[in-house]
Amino acid sequence: YHSCLHGWIPTVIKGIHLSRPVCVDVPSETDAVLGKSMKLTCIYCMKRDEIKAKTRVNWYFKPNEEKGNSSNKTHIYKYEINRSVELDGPFKGRLAWNGSQDLQDVSIQIINVTYNDSGIYECNVSREFEFDFFKPSAFLVKKIQLKVKAKATGNAAALYSEIMMYVLLVCLTFWLLVEMVYCYRKISQSDEKCANQLIKTNLVLSPTEVTQL
Repeated sequence: YHSCLHGWIPTVIKGIHLSRPVCVDVPSETDAVLGKSMKLTCIYCMKRDEIKAKTRVNWYFKPNEEKGNSSNKTHIYKYEINRSVELDGPFKGRLAWNGSQDLQDVSIQIINVTYNDSGIYECNVSREFEFDFFKPSAFLVKKIQLKVKAKATGNAAALYSEIMMYVLLVCLTFWLLVEMVYCYRKISQSDEKCANQLIKTNLVLSPTEVTQL
């Protein structure tokens, strides 16, 4: 007599630790829309996030140079000693901190963009790491060329990526349905085979043997 068993076996996973968010360095958008808000993305990932570091951030702005007119960059924003400071100038009252708590993302946001906001934005980040016997420093400079437009324009690459994402979701959903149907049929066939096997076994065995089973 052979028994036929099947069922779901739950898997218990122990010792799972929640990992910290992964830092990914992405470029900033460069096209702003008149009258809207615009995030100037500046990311400086720490290779060893367990090390404490003193971070200072300084943002500068330099308007587009016209013919025969060269301008110097203006200090518009800074972050130091866990405090952000909006400096006097053309952006006073229109800048907001948009970074992360761990200071790997040190982005800022321009509120109510104007045509005069077109130009080059410079993000300067300095870190002073704290070791036992010495304090090394690291620096990063990123420049963003911002253009202000009257209306938002479609991005072909972004549209293509969005279409491909939906296509991929549809394909994955279809594949999942096929797998579910396949598994259901396999389980049904297994149940039917098991039932037939039990019927055949009962026919062969005597009533006394069946009672003992």
